[in-house]
Amino acid sequence: MRDIRIRFFMVFCVLLALGTVMIYSSSAIYAQEVMKNSSHFLTRHLMFMLIGSVMMWIAMIVDYRDLQKHSRLILLVAIGLLVLVLVPGIGRISSGARRWFSLGPINFQPSEFAKIALILYMADFLTRRQECLRSFKKGFLPVMIVTGLLCGLIIKQPDMGNTVLVFTIALMMLCLAGGKKAHLLGIFLMALPVAAALIISAPYRLRRVVAFLDPWSDPLGAGFQLSQSQIALGSGGLWGVGLGKSVQKLFYLPAAHTDFIFAIIGEELGFLGVMTVIILFTLFIWYGTRIIRNTHEPFGYYLCLGIMIMISIQVLVNFGVSIGALPTKGLPLPFISYGGSALIFNMTIVGLVLNVSRAQDLGG
Repeated sequence: MRDIRIRFFMVFCVLLALGTVMIYSSSAIYAQEVMKNSSHFLTRHLMFMLIGSVMMWIAMIVDYRDLQKHSRLILLVAIGLLVLVLVPGIGRISSGARRWFSLGPINFQPSEFAKIALILYMADFLTRRQECLRSFKKGFLPVMIVTGLLCGLIIKQPDMGNTVLVFTIALMMLCLAGGKKAHLLGIFLMALPVAAALIISAPYRLRRVVAFLDPWSDPLGAGFQLSQSQIALGSGGLWGVGLGKSVQKLFYLPAAHTDFIFAIIGEELGFLGVMTVIILFTLFIWYGTRIIRNTHEPFGYYLCLGIMIMISIQVLVNFGVSIGALPTKGLPLPFISYGGSALIFNMTIVGLVLNVSRAQDLGG
């Protein structure tokens, strides 16, 4: 499996390099105007990459099976952090959401850690309870209680995007592990009215859904982000307007270096640039899937499965939001978008996948 692991890592490195270039390209003018330093976001991104590289190296050299022994403790820590971030004076508020801890130059987002904690818990649970996964009481209910608790704490921040992501990861892992389809369908149908109520209860969420259905009905209001994203993608043509020459990043498209960096790639690098990103992520997921198929140790198998599910969903959602196929959600593009906690933890879980792969070569 060494060749697959090397290819997986090489694609990952190319994605990181592309992300670094595009973060500087999409943020330099904004950073110069607001921060008086065109390299502000680039410098911070490189710092996050350095921390992420250390975390990835640690994740590669430890015995990943030790994480199984501590998976429930890690989950409890994640729950504690999600509670703590909601406490006034401890959690930092930004744009009306209380999602971060301020740790000097780094803003730590506990929901990013919670996603990994859930995957570790699920991998351990599915390994230990494989024979009773089709049981409602012993297989389905414990997972849903844990998932519901995490979702409830994350939505309180509020963070609808990561709430949906956590719920989807749990359902997909259960489904692929052999959980009873009737249980999964039932909880999915029960979640629909809850999601509808959450959308209706928050005017900004309702505006996002309405804008998604027809962003051009209000291009200067609720549909502003989506319409500007579509303008950016459409302006690129085949070859793009040229690296660094985007017009939409000039204070037209909000979050140009974070959630909507894919649109800037489309504008500056054109259809060929967009297809390059899609091909790179397709290869990344393909090689990750091959690592999963060649992993025979149950905990490592489910760990890698959960990781690849999480990354795949985030990629698809970010693509979908950028082209207007999905309502706007705050999910960055893995390895490419600017973001401290997301980048650090995504690099960490890549280290875990490489660790599992190497362990299989050494005899499991």
